[in-house]
Amino acid sequence: MAPFSFLSELNYILSMADPKIIFENKDFLIINKPAGLLVHRSVLNREDLHPEERTLVDWLLKKYPKIKNVGDDPENRPGIVHRLDKETSGVMIIPLNKKTFEYFKKIFQKHEVRKTYLALVYGTVRSDRVVINKPIGIKSGTTKRSVHSSKMSKDAITEFEVLKRFELDGQDLTLLRARPKTGRTHQIRVHLASIHCPIVGDKLYGGKNDIFPEIGRQFLHAEEIEFKDMNGKELKFKAKLPKELSGLLVRAGVIF
Repeated sequence: MAPFSFLSELNYILSMADPKIIFENKDFLIINKPAGLLVHRSVLNREDLHPEERTLVDWLLKKYPKIKNVGDDPENRPGIVHRLDKETSGVMIIPLNKKTFEYFKKIFQKHEVRKTYLALVYGTVRSDRVVINKPIGIKSGTTKRSVHSSKMSKDAITEFEVLKRFELDGQDLTLLRARPKTGRTHQIRVHLASIHCPIVGDKLYGGKNDIFPEIGRQFLHAEEIEFKDMNGKELKFKAKLPKELSGLLVRAGVIF
């Protein structure tokens, strides 16, 4: 096996950060997942991991061993009913028992969980509100997604709201609030790249030129999640923007 790259070592260091518990009861957790922490291992990424790199599942099994039999695939992803990309931070729901898992699985499938993200993109998004309704498929021979591929294509809808347009270090930037109406892999990233406004730091869909290396990741954060619990109570949880992302906005003089 080839030696691990500097990026692999950096991801290993980032993976050592623990998730922050926002809320906990007997049925579920709400956590703030840090960037750099992979949610779970898969056949596709096992060999790319640092030998000692942790995942969210590793942390959960150590802290909440009772989840080992929870989920559709408890051997590989116990307690996982939805996920965030490795470099995306923010709020996640973790069911702690089978009954709660099935409940959250159902309301995710019915699009009754409302998620809000913050994204900083290159370019100027002219309209204050944008709805992108473009099916997303897999590019042949890769795991990369595209709005131009028909392979395993699925409907995908994302609403965007412009929070601020500004310039920093000679770059036109737009800060957006994104509300995905469907839950496709890489949906927000693919939709923004499709309008030529890729997310800052997104090496997969935004190219290799990293204008703001100080953030060390893509500027995408799951800010808020809303849903009704099993008793019908409306709940809302929010995860604060991490310092590496808020620091870039502070440098630009942006307050929102």
